[in-house]
Amino acid sequence: MNVQMILDYLSALCMNNNREWYHANKEDYKKANAEFEKLIQALILEIGTFDSSVLHNNPKDLTFKLVRDTRFSHDKSPYNPAFRAHISSQGKLPVPVGYYVMIKPGNQSFLGGGLFADMFRDATAMIRDYIAGNGEEWETVIHEPAFEKYFTVRGTALKRVPAGYEREHPQAQYLKYKSWYVEYPLQDDEVKNAEIFLAKAAELFRIMKPFNDCLNKALMGFTMPAR
Repeated sequence: MNVQMILDYLSALCMNNNREWYHANKEDYKKANAEFEKLIQALILEIGTFDSSVLHNNPKDLTFKLVRDTRFSHDKSPYNPAFRAHISSQGKLPVPVGYYVMIKPGNQSFLGGGLFADMFRDATAMIRDYIAGNGEEWETVIHEPAFEKYFTVRGTALKRVPAGYEREHPQAQYLKYKSWYVEYPLQDDEVKNAEIFLAKAAELFRIMKPFNDCLNKALMGFTMPAR
């Protein structure tokens, strides 16, 4: 696995973020993407040592395209110079939540987990209800020392506790959220060596797993909206 090749390609794309350059260098993209898929396959096996639910995945089914949707963005650059993947028991869909990887040069890579998407009202309601009714479990998960060492729960949030929940609820802070996720930033030096990256990612995802498990219990029975 040549992670440096991935970083080099993405750095070049960042400097030449246009369709002409992208298509003229399509072979370089294919080579870099193949290396990323090898990296994700190795990561699946590492994660599988503590979460066997991901082992059936094919890396090709977990990755996201470089093409950006620029319709509602001031930034009209056509590509996102990052390789991304979401590894869960059901692939790259946002639910069930899983393990997220983004490799982006310039020390912008990160590992993540939880629910990043905040547009699914049913999912948001299910998690709020679960936290409201299982506050002790929630607090135990997010305040476990190893978890706190690396992660802080983040997410888009309302200004006030939504209707239907007690304003003074012990977990009122988290009931305001519409998404619940964690991120761990990575420097390029932590990414470019595949062996170091895989060891770091596997350890952090292992620590993250109880957080994901808690959210997935809350999301039991959720179905993605039909397009």
